Amino acid sequence: MTTIGIIGGTGVEDTSLFGSLTPLETATPFGTVHCFKGTVGQNTVYFMARHGTHHSVPPHRIPYKANIFALKKLGVTEILSFTAVGSLNPGLTPGTFVVTNQILDFTKNRDHTFFDGQGHPVCHVDFAYPYCPVMRERLIRCLAKKNIRHAKAGCYVVTEGPRYETAAEVRMFACLGGDVAGMTQMPEAVLAREAEMCYANVSIVTNMGSGLSWTPLSHEEVTAMMAENSKKIAAVMHAYLTDESKPVSVCQCHAAASAVGGFHTEDF
Repeated sequence: MTTIGIIGGTGVEDTSLFGSLTPLETATPFGTVHCFKGTVGQNTVYFMARHGTHHSVPPHRIPYKANIFALKKLGVTEILSFTAVGSLNPGLTPGTFVVTNQILDFTKNRDHTFFDGQGHPVCHVDFAYPYCPVMRERLIRCLAKKNIRHAKAGCYVVTEGPRYETAAEVRMFACLGGDVAGMTQMPEAVLAREAEMCYANVSIVTNMGSGLSWTPLSHEEVTAMMAENSKKIAAVMHAYLTDESKPVSVCQCHAAASAVGGFHTEDF
């Protein structure tokens, strides 16, 4: 049995996707976290709505450190993330599921590390490849199995938000190699690496990026596209949670902080 955390972004906030779940609170040094616990197949699952169950928390105020710390404290070993994104790549049209493999971080005012040197050791984790290859392999297999249109890779550009990007920024991000743009993968992904948990993300393209569509972007457009794809998202989650195939890939996620003796919640 594996203990898996699922973090749902915009449009992935409805706990009914998982059937019967039990709400719980977990205290952390960074604040109290609310999530839900359930069982799917042979796995214990903890579900967390990134923006709150009523989408009340903007991306720059999400308690990233508390969320990741809570999942670690609960015994989670791998985190599956879902995000809504705009496309910077004409080949990634709305409705495409993207198993992201790289990150460009343009956030400005977020706390990006547990290892801040203030009573804790300084640790420089390897982040060359931000996402767990074992989890990505499994996700790609599940998407193919469910016959869902998807891209096996994509570079996620993280912006500060909550505003959408300018048309000039979108052109720049695309020139730098970005494929999709969103507001929530950092510092979430690096904190999961520091906490020595596997982490992977599926981005659902809800719209073309700023300046690439004929109409202004709106939150309603994003939520409508996510609602349209809710059954596919649920199918991917269930396929992932019940997949028993042996991986070909290997990862070192659980040894990321070995230079300082590992990450232990009791040290905080």
